[in-house]
Amino acid sequence: MDGSGEIAERRKGLSYSGYIKRDLREPDNEITRAGPGTPLGEYLRRFWQPVCMSEQLKGVPLSIRIMNEELVAFRDKRGKVGVLHKHCLHRGASLEYGVIQEAGIRCCYHGFQFDVDGTILDIPGELDRGAKLCQTLSQGAYPAFEREGLVFAYMGPPEHKPPFPNWDAFEKHQDTCLVPFTNVFPCNWLQTVDNIADQLHTSILHQPVDQLYNGELPEGLDASRLTLQGFEILPVLDYMPLRDGTSMAFIACRRLDEQKVWVRVNECILPNMTQHAYLFEDGAERRLFHRVHMSRWYVPVDDTHSIIFGWRMFGKAIDPRQLGEKERVGWDKMDFLDAQVGHRSYEEGQLLPGDYEAIVGQRDIAIHALENPIASDVGVYMFRKLLRAGVNGSNPGASPEAMHARAVEGLPTHCYTQNSVLAISERPTEEEDRKTLKALGRRVVDAIAKGDAYVGEERDVFVRGLLQDIERGYSGA
Repeated sequence: MDGSGEIAERRKGLSYSGYIKRDLREPDNEITRAGPGTPLGEYLRRFWQPVCMSEQLKGVPLSIRIMNEELVAFRDKRGKVGVLHKHCLHRGASLEYGVIQEAGIRCCYHGFQFDVDGTILDIPGELDRGAKLCQTLSQGAYPAFEREGLVFAYMGPPEHKPPFPNWDAFEKHQDTCLVPFTNVFPCNWLQTVDNIADQLHTSILHQPVDQLYNGELPEGLDASRLTLQGFEILPVLDYMPLRDGTSMAFIACRRLDEQKVWVRVNECILPNMTQHAYLFEDGAERRLFHRVHMSRWYVPVDDTHSIIFGWRMFGKAIDPRQLGEKERVGWDKMDFLDAQVGHRSYEEGQLLPGDYEAIVGQRDIAIHALENPIASDVGVYMFRKLLRAGVNGSNPGASPEAMHARAVEGLPTHCYTQNSVLAISERPTEEEDRKTLKALGRRVVDAIAKGDAYVGEERDVFVRGLLQDIERGYSGA
């Protein structure tokens, strides 16, 4: 039997296999379910999480659901932010119908007044106005604060409350401003993170004309706002665990022309954060250690719903091509790749699917046991492995105490996210060039890691110097 006959025979056994593949498996509960008492849920609660946007806190309380808990968020008349359990401790009335006070909030049903920390301030129906009950009862509450338009809450054990981490990504370089946003998804939180760890999709899903429609869109379709310019070049991908297994860098090296290589490094950080490099890079100019363009947190609402909270960075320093559109960023809005959110019609999503359709279409909770990974899925599985080790405690470096150590000491935490466009000449063969690009990506990450000995502008200058050394090394090779 010739080769084609053998292939045909093997395929024969795979045809029409729906009946034998119809059984669904259980989700990976350890890293998908985030309710109180679950391994993942308790791990996430040891970190500050964004729970709403500042602009949502107006004259009435905001009902929210975070990690399977029903809560209300509000800003009292003193300007203090409260995040309380939704149902009043007295008879369970919802505090979404409470009345905001000078200090705290008052339940509409019997007037119990709670401060932002949940302590009782007043009970009109008690002769002593609650002086006795306030010594033994309190409304469930979580520490909360506002920063750059986002409200953060700490939902873990009070005695372990850490400082908010001072990531260097949050620094406002020159004219940079941080604009808050959300993207809302009716699916499990981990699918939205997996989408970032899966970097091959940027050269497939986000290049619909060439990769999905073979170069010619059907009449009437416009893919311009669903396409990432520059990402059509298939990258040489690599993935590296960083900082004692608390983060994963993905490295995408693209050969732009005979003399230039674009090295893009993004980070997926435990437990549920990513840092993104400039999305509008075109490689036209040499660039060294260009920093963070977007920060995101992937927050479970419940097991089958999630919200991405984040900041988009704007300003000439971070957006040299001035392609960002600040007015298009906000609640469930984003200024790039229209299908980041689910506002399009079902028909539009079918004809020109984007991130939203690909992520939500994996089921409300993706079934990992039914996946059949390929080479480009390394990042997805690596980050899941790092997450699992943090959740189950098998990696001491990923314990909340270890991860909060720098913040406790008042030190900034460095991320490795960046874009660099380097002068690296093309090698004689494609195989040699791909090997060169993969080695280059690792050298760039190593240079950034060496910069951790410095902070602020001194770190930036140091890393840029090392990147220049790398360029010179290749030119002399």
